[in-house]
Amino acid sequence: MTLSTFPESLEGLKVYFIGAKGTGMAALAEILASRGARLAGSDVPDSFYTDAVLAAIGLEPYQSFDASHIAEDIDIVLYSDAYNVSNNPEMARSASLGLPMFSFAQALGALSRLSDSSGVAGVHGKTTTTAMTGTLLARLGCPATVLAGSAVASFGGSCTMRAGSRYFVAETDEYRRHFLHFSPRRILLTSIESDHQDYYPDYQSIFEAYGEYLDSLPAGGLLLYCADDPGAVAAASRLKKLRSDLRFAPYGTKAEGPWRIESIGQEEGRSLFRISTFKETLELHLPGAHLVLDAVAALALAEDIFRDWKGRAPGKEEWWSMTQALAAFAGSKRRSEIIGSAGGVLFFDDYAHHPTALAATIQGIKAFWPSRRLVVDFMSHTYSRTAALLDEFAASLDGADCLLLHGIYSSARERPIPGINGLSLYEKVRIRRPELSGGRAKATGFLYYSEKPLDAIEDLPRLLRPGDLFITMGAGDNWKLGAAALKKMKEGDFSDV
Repeated sequence: MTLSTFPESLEGLKVYFIGAKGTGMAALAEILASRGARLAGSDVPDSFYTDAVLAAIGLEPYQSFDASHIAEDIDIVLYSDAYNVSNNPEMARSASLGLPMFSFAQALGALSRLSDSSGVAGVHGKTTTTAMTGTLLARLGCPATVLAGSAVASFGGSCTMRAGSRYFVAETDEYRRHFLHFSPRRILLTSIESDHQDYYPDYQSIFEAYGEYLDSLPAGGLLLYCADDPGAVAAASRLKKLRSDLRFAPYGTKAEGPWRIESIGQEEGRSLFRISTFKETLELHLPGAHLVLDAVAALALAEDIFRDWKGRAPGKEEWWSMTQALAAFAGSKRRSEIIGSAGGVLFFDDYAHHPTALAATIQGIKAFWPSRRLVVDFMSHTYSRTAALLDEFAASLDGADCLLLHGIYSSARERPIPGINGLSLYEKVRIRRPELSGGRAKATGFLYYSEKPLDAIEDLPRLLRPGDLFITMGAGDNWKLGAAALKKMKEGDFSDV
């Protein structure tokens, strides 16, 4: 067995997970368990929402890393990218025994070679688009497994939809070219922009990585791409010149063909849209035109998989079923997720951590709930991204009525950059938006800073007021502030806001 393959049958395979509680690792565990593998693993003693996911499949990981956990009869070791042989005794032991070892990305690639696989890629929208695709395929009864990068309500709170192994749809990550391990028959490309500046120093470098991934499609493969995204259009145009043996299908408001979005409307609490291939009005109960794009992308991918499965286009009944699934789609964890309401304040959380995603999410929420004052709590993620996109971050927050900012949530993979910190963004916004007060109690709009998110909890009573929509945004841990504030308000600690 090499590092690129799994056995055709996983029945009875003994698999050990190092870092089992990670979202992606737990999702892999669900898939392998559903195919008959015998699982064990380990992680840190901290509690995660994935504890319940693992318990449901009978995997109770060790709460520490110890070389003695690694037995010689283990068939495969899967490990989180957070660990290596120099910092983890279980990895060192596995390597010394010569056990087959797969990183998360390698394992995902190995699974992709056991099915007719589709990879969802892009700087923005991967998780939601994958989750929507899985929701549609489940409604159609397709024999598919789908892996998203977050817990999905329509997957029963899991990160995976498991209804068969003939087809496999997975979110594929561009960081460190991880998606090159995946073997897709279809690629759905949502966007290409400069990101992960610690690995891709400029736009051209990330664009070339995407180009390499797209070129991995086999003859007859399909590239679905967003015609509204310049990076995706440029990548598709380049590939068309190189590969006449591929199929291409654009989607979006600028697309030609069946996946052209002909209209998008926003009403209080819902988005309405129409596409060329289906004349009825479709409905989505999530905020923002960017999520309509994700929905149309999911429809296009699900439709192509359905055609392969059934040998025909979806009929009227199948289309109706898909439209109802989209209307009922409730999102995924940390993607425009409503976490609760109290004291007249609606609390949201969203993973958006790139300027384009921030601006699109804020714009969508403002259109969705125009009568609410939008209070955005944002925490920037990584020094390199903040330094490279500082002006863009400041501009992306323009749509917020009120802002709370914090220190940078750093990554273990980088070091601080002198002169770049959370206050750098605060000062940019302060100069850009002088109309925002310095956190005065009943101001129409305010700008507030605390180095740590939870340091703001005592000031929130005088900053929030009934009718507000409070949203924590970013890839950091500021979601804890939203959860703590909601708890306090439900307990009555925030009266007279």
